[in-house]
Amino acid sequence: MGVLSKVSGPVVVADEMYDAQMYNVVQVGEHKLIGEIIRIREDKATIQVYEDTSGLTPGEEVVNTHMPLSTMLGPGLLRSIYDGVQRPLDLVALEAGDYIRRGVQVSPLDMKKKWDFVPEMKEGDAVQPGAILGTVQETAAIQHRVLVPHGVEGFITSIEDGSFTVNDPVCTIKTKQGEEKDIPMMQSWYVRRGRPVVEKYEPNIPLITGQRVLDTFFPVAKGGIACIPGPFGSGKTVTQHQLAKWADADVVVYIGCGERGNEMTDVLTEFPELEDPKTGLPLMERTVLIANTSNMPVAAREASIYTGITIAEYYRDMGYDVALMADSTSRWAEALREISGRLEEMPGEEGYPAYLGRKIAEFYERAGRVKCIGNGRMGSVSIIGAVSPPGGDLSEPVSQNTLRVARVFWALDASLAHRRHFPAINWLLSYSLYLENLGEWFSQNISTNWMPLRNEAMKVLQKEAELQEIVQLVGPDALPEEERMVLESARMLREDFLQQSAYHEVDTYSSLKKQYLMLRTIMKFHQRAMDALYMGVSFEKIKSMHVRSEIARMKEIPEDIIEERVEEINEHIDREFEALQG
Repeated sequence: MGVLSKVSGPVVVADEMYDAQMYNVVQVGEHKLIGEIIRIREDKATIQVYEDTSGLTPGEEVVNTHMPLSTMLGPGLLRSIYDGVQRPLDLVALEAGDYIRRGVQVSPLDMKKKWDFVPEMKEGDAVQPGAILGTVQETAAIQHRVLVPHGVEGFITSIEDGSFTVNDPVCTIKTKQGEEKDIPMMQSWYVRRGRPVVEKYEPNIPLITGQRVLDTFFPVAKGGIACIPGPFGSGKTVTQHQLAKWADADVVVYIGCGERGNEMTDVLTEFPELEDPKTGLPLMERTVLIANTSNMPVAAREASIYTGITIAEYYRDMGYDVALMADSTSRWAEALREISGRLEEMPGEEGYPAYLGRKIAEFYERAGRVKCIGNGRMGSVSIIGAVSPPGGDLSEPVSQNTLRVARVFWALDASLAHRRHFPAINWLLSYSLYLENLGEWFSQNISTNWMPLRNEAMKVLQKEAELQEIVQLVGPDALPEEERMVLESARMLREDFLQQSAYHEVDTYSSLKKQYLMLRTIMKFHQRAMDALYMGVSFEKIKSMHVRSEIARMKEIPEDIIEERVEEINEHIDREFEALQG
C-alpha cells in the first residue's frame, strides 16, 4: 500500500510503492479511482488515473492490485456500450445516475445472467489453448465460441451442457502438471499485449464495403489497415458508420475516442435502430460500442483504443472477421501528449511524445488475417482509423505516423464536401497498396477485366485534373473535342459512379457485381464516344444523347434487376452511336 504525494491532473505520484510493477492497476484515494502505473523510480510510482482526480489530496491511500489493466471477455460483450476502461455505461447509469460518479465499479459482464452452453468436446479429449470447448448463442446473429484460456493444456475430465453464468465452471481440465483446473466461460486478457496467433497471412481477400469509390478504386483487404484523415465536416464519421453497417465483417467494434458528445450520442441512438442488412436484425446484435467522449477523463481515452482492439482480437480468435472503427486516433494521440507533458518527458514534434510513432504502429500492427491458435481457424481484424488533423493539415505528426503503417489512405476533401459530393474522398490523393494483392481475387471472382477497367477510369480522372488548369484559363469551349469528351466522361464518373448517397434506399450499398457493370457501361460510353469523334461526329451531338440520362440513373437500379437493366442500357448505347455514325 502506498501514499499519495502529488496530484497533477490525471497523473498522480505515490510513495512507498515497494512492490509496484509497471502497468499494474491501482486504486487511488477513498473513492478507489482506477489508475495504472506508468513509471517507477525507487519507491515512487507515477500513475495515470482513468477518472476525475479533483478532490484528491496528498496522504490518501493507494492500493496496488498487482494485476495489469485487463479486459473481461465472455458472452455478453455484444450489444454492450462501454467506456474506455470497459465499464458498461447502461449499468453505470442504473447504479449512479446519468452522470458517472467517481469510483463506481460495475462488472463488464452480467454475472447473474445464465447462458445455455452446448459442449463441442467430451471427457477424455486432449485440449490446447484456443480450442473451442463449446458454444453459446450470444445474440441472434452471433454464436459465441467458448475457448480454452491461454496457458491451459491437458485433458478434459468433465464437461456438461446446461445453463451457467459466465463465472460458473463449464469444464474441468487436468493439466500436464496434474492440476485440476475449472474453466468458466469468462476469461481476461492484458489489453496492451496482442493475443497470440499461429500465422499471419498475406492480405489478399477484399473487405467489401459496398461503397463504390472504396471497393473499386481504393480497396482494403480483410485484416488490412485503412486511414481516413479529413478536416471537420468532411464526412469521417458518416463514412465509418457506412463501413460499420455494410462492411463484409461478422463483428463490429466501434470506438468513439475523444469525439464530441453529440457525435457519440448519434452513434449510441442510431446503432440500436439500424437494421443489419445481413440478418434483418438490429445492427447492435453484432456490435460492441466503446464511448469515450471529449469531456471524459483524458487517460481513459488512451486506454479505450486498447480495450477495443483486445475485444476485436477475442472474436477474431473464434474465427470471425472483425471490423474495428477508431474515431479518432488524433484524440488518442492528444491524450498521449497530455500525459507525456505531465510526466515532463522531452517533447517531440508539435509537443507529441517521441514515442508517438511506435505507439501508433503497435496499435495498427494488431490488425491482420490470421490462423488462430487451437484448431487453426481463420479470423481477421481490419482496422479503419479516422484521423482529425488540425485544419486538415496532413503533414502533422499523427497523420504522417499513421500513413507509415496504413496501406490504404482515403483522403477526405473539404472542398468536395462543400460541393455536396459524398463520400468526399479525393480520388487523386487517395491510394491503396493492397491493389496488387487483391487484383487476382477480383479477376477470379468478378471479372478478368476488373483491374484494366479500373485503371482506365483512373486515367480519365487524372487527365481531367490536368485539363482543369487550362479550362480555368481559356474555358472548356477552347479545348479540342477529344479533350472536351474526356472532361464529360470524367464528370460522368464523378457524378454517376463515385458519388453515392448513404441515405438512399438503393444507392447506399452497391455489390461488386453492380459496381463492375456500372463502371463497364460508363467506360464503354467513353470509348464509343472517342471512336465517334474520330469518325467525325460532333461533341455536341454526343453530349445530347438520351442514353446519358439512363447511365446517370444506374445507381438507383435495385440489385436483383441490375444485369438485365444494364444490358438494355448497353444496347441503347450501341443503337444511338450507330444512328449517329449512320
